[in-house]
Amino acid sequence: MLPNFLPSQVNQLKDSEAIAFVESIERIALATYLSQQPILTTYIHKGWGGTPILLLHGFDSSILEFRLLLPLLAAQNETWAVDLLGFGFTQRQKEIKYSPTVIKIHLYEFWTTLINQPIVLVGASMGGATAIDFTLTYPEVVKSLVLINSLGYTCAPTFVQYLFPPFDFLAVEYLRQRHILALNVGSILANLDTKILLAIQCAMLHQEMPLWHDAMISYVKTGGYSDLANRIAQVDKPTLILWGEADDMLPPEDAEKFQQDIANSKLIKLNNCGHAPQLEQPQITSQKILQFLNHHNF
Repeated sequence: MLPNFLPSQVNQLKDSEAIAFVESIERIALATYLSQQPILTTYIHKGWGGTPILLLHGFDSSILEFRLLLPLLAAQNETWAVDLLGFGFTQRQKEIKYSPTVIKIHLYEFWTTLINQPIVLVGASMGGATAIDFTLTYPEVVKSLVLINSLGYTCAPTFVQYLFPPFDFLAVEYLRQRHILALNVGSILANLDTKILLAIQCAMLHQEMPLWHDAMISYVKTGGYSDLANRIAQVDKPTLILWGEADDMLPPEDAEKFQQDIANSKLIKLNNCGHAPQLEQPQITSQKILQFLNHHNF
C-alpha cells in the first residue's frame, strides 16, 4: 500500500519497481530542538550486515533518486536513505529557517534515533556537500565517505540570497514548472522512453508537499554550501569520489580538486555518465561502492 502521507500524484506511478520502493517509505516523528513539534521525517531502511550505509540526496530532490541504487546496495549491506530537512517528503514547518546548519542538526538527530553506530555516508550532488559538512562536524559518526558528483567547489550564485518577494517565489516556481512542462510534453510524445517519464514524475513528486515553496526560498537565500570549499581539505576519512564524466552541471575540474584536497581519497570516473550515476548507472555505482567498503573492511 502506498503511504498516505505522500501527495496524491504518487498514484500516477506505473513502474512496478518505483511503486515497490515508494511502498517501503517510512516516517518517524523526530524530536529536535529546531521546533516545538516533532518533525515527521521520511526514510527507507533495507538490508542487513556490514557498516550501515546512509544515502543523502541532492538539491530539490528526495529519496526517490535512490530507487535504483538502494536495492542493489541493500542486497549486500544494511542501507538507509533519508529525506533531508526542507527537502523530499520530510515535513516542513514554518518556524524553521532552512539552511545547511539545520539540515546537519536534523540529520544528526535522525542518525542518533535510528542508526546510532558509525556509518558510511554517501552523498550525491548537494548531498555530497551535506555529507562533507556533517563529517567535519561529527567525525565520530562517519567511518568513510562516498561523494557522487558532489557539490563543494561550485555552488549557487551569490545573488540568490538577495532575492525578494515576489521574485523569490517566481524563481522557485520556475523549477516546478519546468518539470510540469516536461511531463506534459512527454505524455504527448508516444515514442518517449517510459524511463524518462518516470524520472520526471519522481523528480517532481515531492514538490507537491506542503510548504515546498517556503522551504526552497528559505534555503536558497542562505547561499547553501558556499563556504564549504576551504574546509574540504580537512576531511580525513577514506573517501571514494565517483564522477560521471558527462556531467553538464558541475565542471570536471571539481572531481580533480576533491582528489587533490582529500588526502585519503580515490577518484573513479564513469564513462558515458552524467550528473546522476545513481540513476544513470546504478549497477556500476553500487559495485564501486561495495568494492570500496570491502577494501576497507567496512
